Amino acid sequence: MTTVNTNTSAAPINDLMATMNPKKQEVDSVQADTDKFMTLLVTQLKNQDPLNPLDNAQVTSQLAQLSTVTGVNKLNATLETLKASYQSTEALQATALIERGVLVEGKDMVIGKGKAILGVELESPADKVVVEVFDAKTGKQVAEIDMGEQEAGVLPIAWDAIPNPEDVDAEGKPKVLPDGHYTFNVVATRGGEKLKDAKGLAFDSVASVTTNSKDGVKLNLAIAGMKTMADIKQVL
Repeated sequence: MTTVNTNTSAAPINDLMATMNPKKQEVDSVQADTDKFMTLLVTQLKNQDPLNPLDNAQVTSQLAQLSTVTGVNKLNATLETLKASYQSTEALQATALIERGVLVEGKDMVIGKGKAILGVELESPADKVVVEVFDAKTGKQVAEIDMGEQEAGVLPIAWDAIPNPEDVDAEGKPKVLPDGHYTFNVVATRGGEKLKDAKGLAFDSVASVTTNSKDGVKLNLAIAGMKTMADIKQVL
């Protein structure tokens, strides 16, 4: 009968694993800078002119510089950690927006099944807000949406694509604009003067999310393409 020795020392195995999977030496950049500075300072003290040695003020000044450099390096390390943490949180929030409708700055509008979604962003209150709708192909104005008086902020609009309620068909129903692509322009006034801070917001949807260390988190929209989280004015 062959006897198998089950009491083999684990040391050779551990040595083999250590060889195959060496641990990376972690270098503390702050400590490395401190060591370099102290080496230079000690060398300077050893080789100073005995007739003209460094005074206390000079040594104190150099130590203060070391403290400043060390503090800046630690601050940079902390900021990098916070940045990585923020990007992770932002990426998690962004994934929750996939397949959600959003409003982003733009002037394109799509009418589908007699409905359209758009928006207006006002940085200041307006006495009157009017949205002018144009045919994307001909550039001809086909409708006007009177929003009346509005406060500053983001205003989403769900429009029934009816240019004129009084214009009805044979059944007496208001005529609706054909489905298709349109553009729009926002005209906001206060005290009879046109406001320059009124923006149109186009409806879009989030198709996917891209994230990397260089560009951060990007949202890939179905129509407008790649946008940042800051470009999203409202989630619907």
